[in-house]
Amino acid sequence: MLYHVTMDVKIPRDLSAGERADIVAREKLYSQDLQRKGTWRHIWRIAGHYANVSIFDVRDNAELHEILSGLPLFPFMEIKVTPLLRHPSAIEGDDS
Repeated sequence: MLYHVTMDVKIPRDLSAGERADIVAREKLYSQDLQRKGTWRHIWRIAGHYANVSIFDVRDNAELHEILSGLPLFPFMEIKVTPLLRHPSAIEGDDS
């Protein structure tokens, strides 16, 4: 099932530079692993914000929740999830 996920990151200003660098590096590794597996299908930065719009391809709500809550930056994110369904007027037969 496909999900449109918007993540708005709000890292506390009082987090040390070292902690910030560590958590951002772990986030990158985690997200890139999911991208390689095809679970995190697309990711786009939102211009002017520390935020992204992503497409996830997962089995169900529970799997998506597990993935999102496992993000190292999860405690500092505001996340909006929208399930996606193929539109009946779509001319493409797949979701790539």
